[in-house]
Amino acid sequence: MDDMTEDQATANYRVTAGELRQFIERFERLDAEKKDLAEQQKEVMAEAKARGYDTKVMRKVIALRKRDKDDIAEEEAVLEMYKEALGMS
Repeated sequence: MDDMTEDQATANYRVTAGELRQFIERFERLDAEKKDLAEQQKEVMAEAKARGYDTKVMRKVIALRKRDKDDIAEEEAVLEMYKEALGMS
């Protein structure tokens, strides 16, 4: 009975090790793809900068486009209020 349990444990380990290897390899492929995409994004920004665009502002616009319009409006209203309080408007 012990031999059978040990054989099953070994078989389960092999399956688990194979599955684990698949997960790790998938993650590594995705990581490589992520690096490729980051490099492509960097190239896009370099091209935009070469054409005279302000990439810092472009990044802010990209971040704003990801956010909810109501959140942006609320933040801008609070910012305006703070600026007025400090005499910056």
